[in-house]
Amino acid sequence: MEPKQQKSNLCLPIGRNSKRGFGIAEVLVSAAVLGFMVVALNKLQTSNHDTFLRIRGRDGAVELAQNVLDSLNSVGAASIASKADGDTTYPLDSITRRWERGLGGYATIRYARQITVAKTDDFEAASHSNYEDASHIYAKQVNVRVSWSFKGSNQSINVSGVIR
Repeated sequence: MEPKQQKSNLCLPIGRNSKRGFGIAEVLVSAAVLGFMVVALNKLQTSNHDTFLRIRGRDGAVELAQNVLDSLNSVGAASIASKADGDTTYPLDSITRRWERGLGGYATIRYARQITVAKTDDFEAASHSNYEDASHIYAKQVNVRVSWSFKGSNQSINVSGVIR
């Protein structure tokens, strides 16, 4: 007599309650998990887009402030009106910049600029003799403030420099 060969039942369903394929519960759970993942990825993309626009707005403000400082450097300290006893503030015209959004459309940001020239006591060279007193302002400290609004909150930067 030959021994009977037994088949391995490791991968085959056993019993009456075994089933093939996925049941409705598994399909619904899979759909819910997939839906949550899609919502999370969409939220992440929107958050990244807002961060990108915030950084672009800040970079635009720094560029505008640096342009003002460069312009003041080109005219020199003697051309900038200031007071010896206090700060002098000059508002400048606002500038609007427009950037293309990654998701379509444009982002428009209006920048308000203001120059503050610090009092000149720290940058004054004075000499005294028996015949006359002479003083000369050789530099001026300038602070450029650029402010703008992003999503309802006010943003601002300050860039300072010494103009000779």
